[in-house]
Amino acid sequence: MRHHEPLGRLRARTIEIADPGELTSYLPAQDAVAWLRRGEGMIGFGEVARFSGGTFADADAWWSGLCADLEHDSELLDLSGTGPLAFGSFPFAAEHSRSEGLLLVPRLILGRRRGRSWLTLVSESDATPQLPPRQDPPTAPTGLRRDAGGLDEAEWRGIVRAAVARIGAGELSKVVLARAEVHTAEQPLDPRWLVSQLSQQYRDCWTYDVSGLIGASPEMLLRREGGLVTSRVLAGTIRRNGAEELDLKLARSLARSGKNLVEHELAVASVAEALAPFTSGMNVPDAPYVLELPNVMHLASDVTAVVRPGVSALRLAGELHPTAAVCGTPTAAAAELIAEVEQLDRGRYSGPVGWLDAHGDGEFAIALRCGQIDPERPESIRIFAGCGIVAESDPGEEWAETVAKLLPMHQVLGITPEAS
Repeated sequence: MRHHEPLGRLRARTIEIADPGELTSYLPAQDAVAWLRRGEGMIGFGEVARFSGGTFADADAWWSGLCADLEHDSELLDLSGTGPLAFGSFPFAAEHSRSEGLLLVPRLILGRRRGRSWLTLVSESDATPQLPPRQDPPTAPTGLRRDAGGLDEAEWRGIVRAAVARIGAGELSKVVLARAEVHTAEQPLDPRWLVSQLSQQYRDCWTYDVSGLIGASPEMLLRREGGLVTSRVLAGTIRRNGAEELDLKLARSLARSGKNLVEHELAVASVAEALAPFTSGMNVPDAPYVLELPNVMHLASDVTAVVRPGVSALRLAGELHPTAAVCGTPTAAAAELIAEVEQLDRGRYSGPVGWLDAHGDGEFAIALRCGQIDPERPESIRIFAGCGIVAESDPGEEWAETVAKLLPMHQVLGITPEAS
């Protein structure tokens, strides 16, 4: 574990401000974090403290200790998610990755939720937060090329067939397999372009930027607010056609698909089982609904429960991860098969990403539909997609599903299908 601690005792001051307009227009090119949905959310500037490495429990304890010593003066005590925040991102499998989990505490936070806007300054003084100036427009990437490496279509279909055989032999019920592409631009990528484009084009998703991991996730791993925890489960996917009548037919076929319903049921069960020891009064829907996104449709279920006192959003994220939606069932067998056949360091892709406030409330999505900018080569980005494999899976259809899930990042990077 490594900590970057403040030099002195921290103070936080939160003031309510007039609506600042489009939040992404204030994003700086460097040292920024973002969490946005439907025009609301938070962006952070600079960094006053950092935790990296260690477990979810280590990170949770570090944040709790930091908050215990922090003085906070706020004009918005009745609005959850205001005040000092930690933005976090964690690897899918730390034991098989060069990536580490991290929490970042921004020095300045600009936020808007439920029609109210605010600024929070976290520093060693009691200064009043000041709204920073709007930034110059972001720069679109140019001259992208796909780098060599990674599994090609034939190789990836081969590992899907191998997984289906292992499932057929009774070793497990489901495994999620992912693949990655690396694309390199002529100049260093502008994170603000990716964030602004994703937040505009995928408004119903949670757009995030935490230490160069940028994406727009449709899947809320959990939200904790006022003692209530909600988890959105997505499993079972079909690509949209774009024609309204055909998309309606595709939605109906998805809702009746035996393969997708089995995959979804396994994912819902894994979430309910993981939440049970920390919650009470749980509501698990009897059947999923179809969630429509610009590029795909998913089977979706929202599980809700009352959380026990003292259990933070970060603690719950650690207990839920990895769900069947990103790993498989049973978890241990699926994780072992992924490490054996996937041939990919997922890094923080498919791990929890989100934020946590001083009271333990917060939101963590699963880091999907995303890319990781290479910190050593900022002109390069690795983008990811995966899908759930069950006994009925067809390798060609699963490849097509990954193509559909790569579309959001392809779009904002300006990558055409031919170039990918």
